[in-house]
Amino acid sequence: MKTLWLALCTLARLWPGALAGCAEAGRCCPGRDPACFARGWRLDRVYGTCFCDQACLLTGDCCFDYTRACPARPCIVGEWSPWSGCAGPCKPMARVRRRVVRQEPQNGGAPCPALEERAGCLEYSTPQGQACGHAFVPAFITTSAFNKERTRQVAAALQWSTDAEDAGYCMEFKTESLTPHCAMENRPLTRWMQYLREGYTVCVDCQPPAMNAVSLRCSGDGLDSDGNQTLHWQAIGNPRCQGTWKKVRRVDQCSCPAVHSFIFI
Repeated sequence: MKTLWLALCTLARLWPGALAGCAEAGRCCPGRDPACFARGWRLDRVYGTCFCDQACLLTGDCCFDYTRACPARPCIVGEWSPWSGCAGPCKPMARVRRRVVRQEPQNGGAPCPALEERAGCLEYSTPQGQACGHAFVPAFITTSAFNKERTRQVAAALQWSTDAEDAGYCMEFKTESLTPHCAMENRPLTRWMQYLREGYTVCVDCQPPAMNAVSLRCSGDGLDSDGNQTLHWQAIGNPRCQGTWKKVRRVDQCSCPAVHSFIFI
């Protein structure tokens, strides 16, 4: 390559204009543009028509000074805008943030990254300030076999009153869908996930300490749902085991089979 440049420099002194290329022609073109050419030495050491378009790097017919005259410039974007508000109250919606392009990519520079991001959101009050949306909080569940041990360990520390304990309740749901990861669980403490099935009625017990001491409710209990809304749940111990269900009813005591009995966690 060094020998080539020495030869080109010698030629330039003997034959002015022989090194004409992209810089002298004032050309730098995006993509493949047959009209974007000059007359001079090519990178493959052939003298004649050479190109100054982005595609010449692939076809090997760039003018000798292409990379210097047409340097790659990456896309440059601005900062993210603040997140927008939720698209609507009282049900799962989406919020969005955007950024703008400050400099378009040129000459094979890095392309622009995503200019928009969306994320789920949920407003818990109406424009009038009325509380709502509790039915859509994802429910975190585990096997009911965990309830006795949990209550024994933490009830005293949290100083739950007898009235709070008596305020427990049971929610019945009909499962609508679930991920295949639930059936794959075979570890001793997570084997209960195998018994989650679509179309079955399951019972989920709300008891202290999962029950909020003020509202006397469990997060994700779906109590505000009218029964037609699809609610979300997730199994504790494997975040990939999750799905949807719909509320059937609230009862004082759970009466489902043990394999279909769970607790809010």
